[in-house]
Amino acid sequence: MGLLGFLVVVLLSLLNFVHGFPRNNHAHHGYLGPWINAHATFYGGGDASGTMGGACGFGNLYSQGYGVNTAALSTALFDNGLSCGACYELRCVNDPQWCLPGSIVVTATNFCPPGGWCDPPNHHFDLSQPIFQHIAQYRAGIVPVIYRRVRCRRSGGIRFTINGHSYFNLVLITNVGGAGDVHSVAIKGSRTRWQPMSRNWGQNWQSNSYLNGQSLSFLVTTSNGRSVISYNVAPAGWSFGQTYTGAQFRF
Repeated sequence: MGLLGFLVVVLLSLLNFVHGFPRNNHAHHGYLGPWINAHATFYGGGDASGTMGGACGFGNLYSQGYGVNTAALSTALFDNGLSCGACYELRCVNDPQWCLPGSIVVTATNFCPPGGWCDPPNHHFDLSQPIFQHIAQYRAGIVPVIYRRVRCRRSGGIRFTINGHSYFNLVLITNVGGAGDVHSVAIKGSRTRWQPMSRNWGQNWQSNSYLNGQSLSFLVTTSNGRSVISYNVAPAGWSFGQTYTGAQFRF
């Protein structure tokens, strides 16, 4: 391969890396997996207020942009929190008495603890009540569904909320497009090298480095191995409790 051909290959690789998805991946069409059988119930009340907070750490799901299109996942799906932020399309099937036509797309925002339908190895979605009623009648209580992973479509960039204190930076990562579920994060201060962060719980990632007074960059990698870099998202004068918006995966 000539020098020009080599440079073209490198350039295309970099473009795929930054934007988050390869051009030849079947996920380009929006689907990340096959249809799988499961069941669905609902919780949280008619206004979904009982779904706020949760094991992913997203807090107020309305202000974070997830709304009522959310689900708590059973143990088999939750993957100890690594599935937080993933998107799923669901259809109600094989129950003509209760099923409604059409499908919904929900984001994993919570954990459905073992007990009944959420026991391992069951694949189960405990949906917010409003979104459950888009695919089934309220009186059904529980319905059989099929589901598949789909790409998450988000408005705006990935959001980084910095909590904690000096030497303990706890960063909540939300509004992640593409695969949606963050599996690794690295952080870089303007005076440091890239450093891996460890997952504390849900989608809260921590660094024990002293990064005060430095602009911060983040490298976010999702479950499909795609990454996106947000350079200097937080300015040198960043403060704890603030949220900063970075780059986004391609849809």
